Order: sequence, then C-alpha cells, then structure tokens
Amino acid sequence: MSNHSKTGSQAGTRRPAGGLDGFFKISERGSTVGREVSGGVVTFLTMAYIIVLNPIILLQGRDMNDDLLANGNFAAIAATTALAAVVLTILMGVVANYPLALATGLGLNAFVTFSIASQMTWADAMGLVVLEGLIILVLVLTGFREAVFHAVPAQLKIAISVGIGLFIALIGLVDAGFVRRTGVGPVPVELGIKGQLQGWPVLVFAVGLVLVVCLFVAGVRGAILISIAATTILAIIIEKVANVGPTFLADGSVNPKGWNLNVPAWPSDFFEKPDFGLIGDFNLLGSWQNAGVVTAALFVFTLMLADFFDTMGTMTAIGAEAGLLDEEGNPPNTKRILIVDSIAAAAGGAASVSSNTSYIESASGVAEGARTGLASIVTGVLFLFATLFSPVVEIIPNEAAVPALVLVGFLMMQQVKGIDWDDLEIAIPAFLTIVLMPFTYSISVGIGAGFLAFVIIKLVRGKANLVHPLLWVVAALFVVYFAISPISDWVS
Repeated sequence: MSNHSKTGSQAGTRRPAGGLDGFFKISERGSTVGREVSGGVVTFLTMAYIIVLNPIILLQGRDMNDDLLANGNFAAIAATTALAAVVLTILMGVVANYPLALATGLGLNAFVTFSIASQMTWADAMGLVVLEGLIILVLVLTGFREAVFHAVPAQLKIAISVGIGLFIALIGLVDAGFVRRTGVGPVPVELGIKGQLQGWPVLVFAVGLVLVVCLFVAGVRGAILISIAATTILAIIIEKVANVGPTFLADGSVNPKGWNLNVPAWPSDFFEKPDFGLIGDFNLLGSWQNAGVVTAALFVFTLMLADFFDTMGTMTAIGAEAGLLDEEGNPPNTKRILIVDSIAAAAGGAASVSSNTSYIESASGVAEGARTGLASIVTGVLFLFATLFSPVVEIIPNEAAVPALVLVGFLMMQQVKGIDWDDLEIAIPAFLTIVLMPFTYSISVGIGAGFLAFVIIKLVRGKANLVHPLLWVVAALFVVYFAISPISDWVS
C-alpha cells in the first residue's frame, strides 16, 4: 500500500476537531483541508471527460433515439450530464463522507444506447434505468447488498482492488493513444501506431507521465495537479504551433495522430448558458409494453448486476488506497455509500443521461491526498462550474489528465502482496479477478470470474460448507450474467 494510504490508516489516533474538520473527520483521517481541495480538483480533472464523451456516445445512437436527440442536442446532454454529477457527488460527500465522485457510467451508457434503446424509445430505455436503480436501492435498504459485500473474503477484495488498478492504468494508456487496438490479426493491442509512438498528443502524455512520477517520488505535494496543469499548457502551445486537430474529423475521416477527445486551445468564450431541458424525459413502464416483459426484465437484470458489483469494487479500491478499510476490507459508512450510488442509477435515468455510478477515477484524488467527503464536494462544485463554463473544461486534453491514472494503477497494484499466492483456493480466483478486469475492460466480469472460481474450487475440494450462502446466490446470478446472450436468444 502507498505512503498516502498509510497516512489514512494511522489517523485514528488523532483527536477529531469541531466544525468542518469534525464533520468530515479530516484530521482524524490524517488529511487537511488543502489536501481535500487538491484531491477534489484532481478527481474532477481526471473524470471531466465524461461531460464531452457522454453526448458523443448518446448521439451515436441518434437514429434509435430520435425522440431525445432529433436535433443533435449535444449541449443539453453535456450540461445535464454535469448537473447530475454535481448533485450526486455532493450527496456522496455529505451523506457518506467518502472521497468518491459519481457521473454517467462509461460502458453502461454504451450498453443502454446500443443494446437497450435500439429496441425501444429513449424515454422507455431511461425508464428501465430508473427502475433498475430503484431495485438496487431496495436491496441496499433491506441489507442484501451490504450483506453480499461482507460475505466476500478479504483477500478477494484485495484482488478486486489490484485488478481495478491494472484496469485504470490500461484506461490511461488507451485514452492517451500509447496503447491502441490493432483492428487486425490475432494481437488485439499494440504500442502506438503499428508498434511505434507517433504524434504530438502521445508526446504530451509521455511528458506528463515522466513529470508526475518524478514529482511523486520526490515527495512533492500536489504532484498530480501540477502535472495536469503543466502538460495542459504544453498541449495548448503544441496545438497552436502544430495545428494537430482532433482524432475524429468533421467529415467522418480519422486523424490517428490527433487529440483523443478535447483539442487544447484557449476558448474564445468562457461562458455557455446550460440547457437542462432533458430532465424528466423517461417513461417508467413504457418498455414493458413496447419491448415485452421478458426482454425488459433481462435488460434490467444485466444493468443491475453490472451496477451492483462495479460499485462494490470501486468503493473497495478507493478505501484500500486511502487506508480507510477495516480488517475485513470494509470501508466506513458502507451502507450510506451504497444508498447514494443506488440513488445515482435512478437519478441518471430520470435526468435522461443514462445510469450514474461511482467513478474509479476518484482514486486519482485519493492519490493526491483526499480522504473525506469534502473532496467529493469540491469535485461536485467544479462540475457545477462546468455547466456554466464548459469551454474552459474543454481546454484540458485527455493526454494531459490520464498520466495520473497510470500512477494510480501503480499505487493500487502494491496491494497485491496482501494475497496468499501459495493458497490455491484464493490465489486462482484472485488471479482471474485481477487479469480479467483489464483484459475484458470490465470490473464486473473480473469480479464474476473470481467469485465463480472461488465457489467451484471450494466445491471441488469438498469445502462447500465454508462458502457463505450469499456467495452461492451471487455465483448463480453471474452464471446467468455470462450466459445472458444465449438466454436472450433462447427466449426470443
């Protein structure tokens, strides 16, 4: 575990103060107001891409969702995406006092757009998202979701954190163009373009990675924030001189050496009036009438299982890096965290911007020093500013922000030493959990594979009685999850 984590774990000996410090337990968790603010800013910078990326993904399904996106309402989706993040992230900070930010779930939004909304109107699809969030909320309030979390062996929780570390590092490398899909042949990914690093954006990423590592090992406070600011300035200068442009051009062609998402240029206008007209555009039960009960039920189940376990993995990983977990691997205020996250799923549907969920990018803020919900409030306030000053947010390119994710991946990887690799009953499930998260680009898949392997190995070794009953239930659900496509075909 990193030095940052140790600071948090030793904080229990400190006497809590009153006021802001006492409410958020800042001193008790070994932090300061300055570190919380810095951590909140870093978390925002590493996840602000969702404001731009969510509209792009939703607009790719515009032919399916003509009732929502007939006019290509990019600005309205961006503003509402940011507003949902404001409310839910601040709620997480105040209610759960946890350094965790929330926004539209990346991956979930693509599943909703291309798999669900292709078979119904967008309002019907959002109704399913609301329903899924309400079901998970009931599971939390009845204690089921928290009980499942407590039933998971501590070392498997460590494996989840390590797997997420590798996953988040891969996200950073892919978003920067350092690692790319080949698109041909048996090898799925490669270094840069045809095995070579090419283009100015990759150089910006490389400079940012070297800078953040050097600052971090030198013990410079604010290393991640300094790195993002410095490389953003470098990117603006490079774009001004070299006119690199975006990866995806207006005529539909591709510029492989372009900026991945935001083109770093000083905006001509700093203010943009937000449009929140999409809020409330959902039909709670329309999908059951238009797509059929069985189809709607399968979609809800798939969404629910992904949401259920993605959050479990994320909050564990954040707590581990922050040194906030107890001896059983449980974070403080677990139930409150899960309640807010469940509300987020329903709220995202009600806002018509797809399911909202906890973001693993919050780990970058933890690496910067965040330990409490104050950091989440800072992140939420910055999302609020983003609804008004979206052109400023678009200054920061992915290539300047994602080096932080690679560093965070290293910090989370350090926890791997807490797994007993000589015990095959935990080592094999842990291994599958760790490798399948980055290899499948899915937290839920890694968790599911690990759970199934754990249960099967215990069964083979005649130790089925040692498996918590809830893990048997979860393993059965994951069998359905992995087989959802043939089941859907069979039902059809």
